[in-house]
Amino acid sequence: MGQPAHRLATYDDILDLPEHLVGEIIGGDLVTHPRPAPRHALALSLLGAELSGPFHKGRGGPGGWWLLAEPEVHLGPHVLVPDIAGWRRERLPRLPDTAWFELAPDWVCEVLSPSTARVDRVQKLPVYAEAGVGHVWLVDPVLRTLEAFENQQGRWLLLGAFKNDDAVAVAPFEAVALELGALWAD
Repeated sequence: MGQPAHRLATYDDILDLPEHLVGEIIGGDLVTHPRPAPRHALALSLLGAELSGPFHKGRGGPGGWWLLAEPEVHLGPHVLVPDIAGWRRERLPRLPDTAWFELAPDWVCEVLSPSTARVDRVQKLPVYAEAGVGHVWLVDPVLRTLEAFENQQGRWLLLGAFKNDDAVAVAPFEAVALELGALWAD
């Protein structure tokens, strides 16, 4: 006998998950992972705080962005939950009334952890590129690194890799330098 047909995941599969799991649908498969561990959560929170003043609120920077932690983003058949995502307000003048976004972000940041790094790099990056996300940052709080990428015709171009306490001014947030040391737990 043959193998049973593969059942594509549905949004109901995400809704049925226990609260301690984050669910995404990538390529028709339900992908789950636990809520972020403390180092991951700290890097995510502090990066959001560092960018919020100058880019979301326009304090000490150009403003013009919506920056959100863990938004649900529907990109075609995929349902993704980036750690942080940003939309230029010129493209998204108002936040949607739905619990998710259907417009691809202009920027996404994934904070890597041992349980998510492979999915973030191998499965989610191609979806972001195909959907037209302009920039992706990968932050690793254990290695204390930030990798910044730009979408060039559906392929990711590495703009720079930064470490430890480097001052980072890189697209799309090159207007204000970010001190990486502010993101790490130690």
